[in-house]
Amino acid sequence: MRGRKYHLPILPNAERKEWFTACREELEALRRRDVYDLVDRPKGRKVVKNRWVFDVKTDGRKKARLVAKGFSQVEGEDFDKIFSPVVRFETVRLIMALAALEDWHISGLDVRSTYLYGKLDEEIYLEQPEGFRIPGSEHKVFRLKRALYGLKQAGLAWWRTLSESMKLMGYKRLTNDAGLYIYKRHSDGELVVVIIYVDDALFCGRDKKLVALLKARFMKKWECRDLGDAKEFLRMRITRIGRKIFLDQRAYLEKVLDRCGMTNARPALTPLPAGYIPAPNTGQATPELRSRYQKVIGSLLYLMLGTRPDLAFAVTKLAQYAVNPTEDHLSKALYICRYLVGTKNYALVYNGDSQLGLIAGTDSDWASDPYTRRSQTGFMLKLANCAFSWVSRAQKTIALSSTEAEYMAMSDCSRQVVWVHNLLAELGYYIGRVPLSGDNQGSIHIGQNPSHGVKVQAH
Repeated sequence: MRGRKYHLPILPNAERKEWFTACREELEALRRRDVYDLVDRPKGRKVVKNRWVFDVKTDGRKKARLVAKGFSQVEGEDFDKIFSPVVRFETVRLIMALAALEDWHISGLDVRSTYLYGKLDEEIYLEQPEGFRIPGSEHKVFRLKRALYGLKQAGLAWWRTLSESMKLMGYKRLTNDAGLYIYKRHSDGELVVVIIYVDDALFCGRDKKLVALLKARFMKKWECRDLGDAKEFLRMRITRIGRKIFLDQRAYLEKVLDRCGMTNARPALTPLPAGYIPAPNTGQATPELRSRYQKVIGSLLYLMLGTRPDLAFAVTKLAQYAVNPTEDHLSKALYICRYLVGTKNYALVYNGDSQLGLIAGTDSDWASDPYTRRSQTGFMLKLANCAFSWVSRAQKTIALSSTEAEYMAMSDCSRQVVWVHNLLAELGYYIGRVPLSGDNQGSIHIGQNPSHGVKVQAH
């Protein structure tokens, strides 16, 4: 949980001493971690600027963080590659389904000052922070040896360092999701799965002692905060009752409603009014409307991606108009908030009482958008009869018939099935053929026998 952020110039005088102490603690931490060398200012090289970010934690602690102004970096000189993989939401939910099925123990931790562990390959210089320049060396700059928050490549530097260290500790990083690691004990093949999203990690396994041992080794390598039995991950609350696992985002949902001014709104029974079709804006949205709409849609998207498949169609449909929304679009986004008011207690349930099996179901709405004539694809995957992957999106090409639209939806879904099938195989679960359900006989016949049906070379 994050507290309020401040800029030092607007702070009350009574608090300034505390914040200066927090700044000095941050600089001491950087020195202790050997993040930089103090060097003469280089000639002909751009020096990256920085700023302080101040945060009040929920327990009242004051935290200051020195952040690089990454936007001042020069591509090709200060950075090259910047993409950093993270675990997918579908993978997290799949592991939750397996944890319920196998009765795994789930334990969490948080890595402190994550990016400071990342080693830099590039030569990057940073200005000394204002107000804390080293006496007698005010003209000098920091040459960074490790990543700093704000640098464009900071996430990638940490991921590389983490991957190398996990390999040395005996873990295998999965090919189908670079945020997932597995450890198998040589003596009996006992499996422990580790989910890592930047600085948050979950250790999952049947043997509690092995989970505790591996977690202790990880915490010895990096400075971490032990979270014990996992209660939250990526703003998803994890509730365990026996083998059952419940995932929900109620705390985040309530924050969204409060931010949108909809906490006490009258509940709606559906995410959108029946038969509603959004129309594109024929004019130009004001910056204020665009900003508010994008904030609402972005918050709803995170809910949908996390634990709310019931929002998938409504949110993705309205998200298509985020660049140039209308007041009507905003009112319907707030209508979704009204639906959330009445469904705060909804949660995904992973029972753990079904047989291991993967099933998939698809559907499409042919030419449902009267303005573009694009069809809508929807599909859901279940593992052990528990939903863990879902999609609702507009199709990329225009289908000429309902059969084509359904076939394109099945094609989309089948690619996801192949990915999940391969991921499960890497985890040691082999499930054979996967039933793919659809409700259009023409598309089913094409899938069973490609010699029959319409031209589908574009799909």
